[in-house]
Amino acid sequence: MTFGLVPFPAEAAAAERRSHRAGSDGWEHEHRPTPIRAVCLDIDDTLVDFTSTARQALCDLIGRDDMWPRWQRTTDEHVARVVAGELAYEAMHRERTKAFFADLGALLDDDLVADLERRRCTQLSAGWRLFDDTVPCLDWLRAAGLKLAAVTNASGSHQRVKLERLGISRFFDTVLIAGELGAAKPDPVIFHTACARMGVPVDATMHVGDLLDADAIGARDAGLHGVWLDRAPAPTGHAVETVAGVQTIGTLADLPELLVTEYRTPDLSEPDPADGDPISGADGLWSNISSRH
Repeated sequence: MTFGLVPFPAEAAAAERRSHRAGSDGWEHEHRPTPIRAVCLDIDDTLVDFTSTARQALCDLIGRDDMWPRWQRTTDEHVARVVAGELAYEAMHRERTKAFFADLGALLDDDLVADLERRRCTQLSAGWRLFDDTVPCLDWLRAAGLKLAAVTNASGSHQRVKLERLGISRFFDTVLIAGELGAAKPDPVIFHTACARMGVPVDATMHVGDLLDADAIGARDAGLHGVWLDRAPAPTGHAVETVAGVQTIGTLADLPELLVTEYRTPDLSEPDPADGDPISGADGLWSNISSRH
């Protein structure tokens, strides 16, 4: 049995933030930076250059590079089944690889599929690389006194192995994996559970990720502060996409500046205000815990 938080209504979170900004007359007054006490970060393609490595591993396996979009679609379908409890994680990779080759017209037996998947995973694991901006950003966030969570839609514990091998597991107070929790971004449950584990209210937590819908908008709608990490620069002459209630950065190197200019980070000379029960605390942004089977 796993436990998660019942999603907190986005409208209530937005109203709470507005009430902090408005005076007794109902009008908004001088802007005061919002305090941020914790940051959640996606893993793949946010901290780790996953797509480049995974695409190269698939290309080396099948001898061509044009099948990556089809591989991604097949993977998403099978990961969704794991999160929904319809497929065991231990069987997911084999079933995904078998379905992928069947879609290409190759009906492979289980032994051959298992061998191909072992070869792909070996090359993938050997090729994991952090983005150059990952460690400097994590160092800064920790030095600023922020609590950190890694929040991923992956379906297995290999994400913890990845963080450990790449030397960044030490930065995180908690790691949330969709396949273990039974909820995946943009479901508010995974965001709220991260906040609960860190003991920080949702309105004092930021989430950063490379997917606009699942990460940034999902976090915003869950009551957190959503930040979209858009590593692909907009073509010359094209406006950068903007979304209401979502901040956009092009690199993790921009995150410290965003936090300093638009928000307020913890005062390290003061006691941590997070003492107490975050679910029943004065912020009133927490729902009851319910069991998820």
